[in-house]
Amino acid sequence: MKRVWVKVEPWDKKLVTTALESGAEAVWVPPGKVQEVKALGLIQVIAPDGDLKPGEDIREVTISSAAQEEEVLRLSRETPVVVHTTDWTVIPLENLVARGGNLLVEVSDIDEARTCLGVLEKGVDGLVVVSRDAGVVKAICRLARETSPPVELSQARITQVRPLGMGDRVCVDTCSNLGLGEGMLVGNSSGGLFLVHAESLENPYVAPRPFRVNAGPVHAYIRVPGDKTRYLGELAAGDEVLVVNHSGRTQTAVVGRVKVERRPLMLVAAEVGGQEITIILQNAETIRLTRPGGEAVSIVTLKPGDEVLAALEEAGRHFGHKIQESIVER
Repeated sequence: MKRVWVKVEPWDKKLVTTALESGAEAVWVPPGKVQEVKALGLIQVIAPDGDLKPGEDIREVTISSAAQEEEVLRLSRETPVVVHTTDWTVIPLENLVARGGNLLVEVSDIDEARTCLGVLEKGVDGLVVVSRDAGVVKAICRLARETSPPVELSQARITQVRPLGMGDRVCVDTCSNLGLGEGMLVGNSSGGLFLVHAESLENPYVAPRPFRVNAGPVHAYIRVPGDKTRYLGELAAGDEVLVVNHSGRTQTAVVGRVKVERRPLMLVAAEVGGQEITIILQNAETIRLTRPGGEAVSIVTLKPGDEVLAALEEAGRHFGHKIQESIVER
């Protein structure tokens, strides 16, 4: 999720409540109002006497020339920078996003928000909402939750499926319901992650649990927001994971619970782009991967030649971050 700050100047208690209920990360209020905000809910407060102080923890810059872009980039390496443009052209934002930095932009309506979040497909790091309309605040917060870069998925051809022994597998239960063709990217190597389908289908064995992905053993990698990976075994309530659908569209989901239980396992191997990728999953008919068309396929019915979706990358990972070095994972 992109960060959203809501500017409430002058003070408006109802607008602060709307920001809290909409999932905003922070509210920007006049001095002397910090305790009133804290009485309404747990949220960061931006104010001269708040958690983040304008001019110290946050910088504001209005861009009217290319030279000022350099100043923004320099400042953004130290603190978040709220960017203003004099004529709301997209080009300055494209230049800044292309070169990185911790950038937020003031927006007053949903169209401006959508434009800023879509700059170079990556978007700015966050938005500062200056609208006084509660409906606009809600809509922009909802848009920010749903906006994350797409993932490129490839068709992987199954080469092997075989049962293994027992192991500790992880069910990731989220605070969201996942639909058909949606799941999480999981694998034995960060270089190849399979799209493991959510338990959102009807079946004769157990009731659907559309909030759950039976994702794999504790050692496996899972893709999380920010183009990072984590081990399944280290996830906990309150963490965020990346939900991906069969077309590569992504969104963030909050983990509500993680269930680790000892279960029989199965190895699934596939070939894509001339390389082999593997995943270990619970050996059960309700565990599914995702076909290219979005259909869920039970792993117990897989056979060599079947095609499923996977995400590939060349770089290795160090503490979840991409790195360029020689790493071999088998």
